[in-house]
Amino acid sequence: MTKTALIIGATGVVGKELLMRLLHSSEYSQVIAITRRKLTFTHTKLVNHVIDFEYLTKHCELFKGDVLFSCLGTTKKQAGSVSAQRKVDFDYQFIAAQMAANNGVTHYCLVSSSGANAHSASAYLKMKGELEQQVKLLGFVKISIFQPSLLIGKRNDTRIAEQIGAVILPLLTRLPFLKRYRPITGEQVAQKMRAVSLNQQHTLSYYTLDDLFNA
Repeated sequence: MTKTALIIGATGVVGKELLMRLLHSSEYSQVIAITRRKLTFTHTKLVNHVIDFEYLTKHCELFKGDVLFSCLGTTKKQAGSVSAQRKVDFDYQFIAAQMAANNGVTHYCLVSSSGANAHSASAYLKMKGELEQQVKLLGFVKISIFQPSLLIGKRNDTRIAEQIGAVILPLLTRLPFLKRYRPITGEQVAQKMRAVSLNQQHTLSYYTLDDLFNA
């Protein structure tokens, strides 16, 4: 039996790679991408709903399917403030997860972050950790949480610090004690997400950096 996938964050480093894999996967007959801007291509399996995420709850009926892939994410610089970043990295994703769970979506796949911790002194890692905690309280049959480090890939925006990190970190992280910080491509994470969405047996599973590299 084929599945229907829902994806938010379909234009990001992981999301766009995942979207293509889902569209070319025989296990998925339909892929619903819910985006803020219209996608620049079409596909026979693709349904693209363009909405204003400020009014997510007005679009509850769109969040119906078998698997929700949550790939949203931004930076403080891009968002303008920590509170604006939290709106994307926590609020939007949690509201989407709530609606999907209420609509009977059985599997939730979240792109979180290495080091996510609800008690972290880092605002970013704290919001990621809080989201992980909160979605576990929802009624999903299965939850998959992916915790990559620095993501490498083509972005719609230019992030100088991340571009520098993408060059320097692979060299530094050859040192054993820095290995857990090595960058990973959006393609590698997406590949693991697709596989997990088809094969995960446990109710709750975390996929850390080593798991993602072994996709």
